[in-house]
Amino acid sequence: MKLSVSHESKWSRASAHFEQGWQTLTLAPSAVCLYYISWETSSTTPHGEPIMPSIQQSDVDEIIRHFEELEDPRSTVNLQHPLLSVVVIALMAVLAGANGPTAIAKWAALKQEFLVKALSLPHGIPRQDVFRRVLMALRPAAFQACFAHWLKSLRDAAATATGVDQPVLAVDGKTARRSHDRKNGLGALHSVSVWASDFGLSLGQLACAEKSNEITAIPELLKLVDIKGAIITIDAMGTQKAIAEQIIKGEADYVLALKGNQETLHQAVIDHIHEQWGDDFASVEARQHQTKETAHGRQETRTYIQMPVPPDLPGLGLWKGLKSIGVVVSECIRDGKATDEVRYYISSLGLGVKRFAHAVRSHRGIENSCHWSLDVTYREDESRMRDKNLRENFAWLSRLTLSLLKQHQGRESIAMKRRSCGWSDSYLMEVITGSRC
Repeated sequence: MKLSVSHESKWSRASAHFEQGWQTLTLAPSAVCLYYISWETSSTTPHGEPIMPSIQQSDVDEIIRHFEELEDPRSTVNLQHPLLSVVVIALMAVLAGANGPTAIAKWAALKQEFLVKALSLPHGIPRQDVFRRVLMALRPAAFQACFAHWLKSLRDAAATATGVDQPVLAVDGKTARRSHDRKNGLGALHSVSVWASDFGLSLGQLACAEKSNEITAIPELLKLVDIKGAIITIDAMGTQKAIAEQIIKGEADYVLALKGNQETLHQAVIDHIHEQWGDDFASVEARQHQTKETAHGRQETRTYIQMPVPPDLPGLGLWKGLKSIGVVVSECIRDGKATDEVRYYISSLGLGVKRFAHAVRSHRGIENSCHWSLDVTYREDESRMRDKNLRENFAWLSRLTLSLLKQHQGRESIAMKRRSCGWSDSYLMEVITGSRC
């Protein structure tokens, strides 16, 4: 973030005219913050070295504004800590590496001086049980909904920065394996998420009982996200006629993987592509694109082939908007051993094999950029949270903060950025506001 004037000239003017004062900094559209700058009475040390001003955040009204419509589920009896302050502290603490209510409370206690100046905390820093009770009491749908405006501003900013006008939104599920409670009949948390691969943003999440329930969860999740103008990619579990129709009605396109759950359609696509392959696609308007990558000790070649949907494809009329079919052949060589993988797709996209290839490739982003970070950096798979609301709300905080960290322009790893949020209040505010403070 840039100040309207240079740091040096602003400090010198401030030293000349006042000892203490408010300075307004202009931030990205996602948030605005106001800082209080405490100025030393002397501009230099006894050795003649300049004294740097101590900057503390005193007003996060614009951040709090995102949560104003969130209804407080707690009883008003003996209510001491404002809901919005509790939520903002939880968000900041997760950014800084907290992995549960106990860690949130510990971080908040260590950051007391910063937080009491930044938030309304009339009774001091909340204890661990306050954070636990709040995250257990909040309805996950309402908690996630209050971030909608913030996510929209982040998405708009990312679209402007990248120039991407048809983003790929990957839909996939993930299980937090140790979050089960067999004694009380609670299975592990399985949630379906929408990940904007081009932007590094998690746009929505919905919990379901198990992986087999993704078929019913995906339509509900897509209702929570603005899909207009996007390309929706889903694994074979979500290749359903009703889901394809919902995507088309939402003015979006789809690229859906095929496997045995759509056996007749899957086999018909395989047969047609292999038939055309036999004469080198001489009788169809096929498009091909090939990529080669060398990384992590392996060489991988991917061949993408896309062609118009054949008019005699079984059940064609039942798949809303279906225009093309495709195949991806992956050949990987590692340690001298070669492996092959062939995957088939149906799509509402017209011919444009590079766009098809980008959509297929981008779907892997939800695994490589989102799920991998949640497991390795956030240790989500090791979470032992057993309360249904608590674990779902914390899963959403993890995805939201991961999105914020990915928007930050620093080139450090996600793990290092989280550490930096814990070490530096100004770095933490850079991540939250999307600006250089």
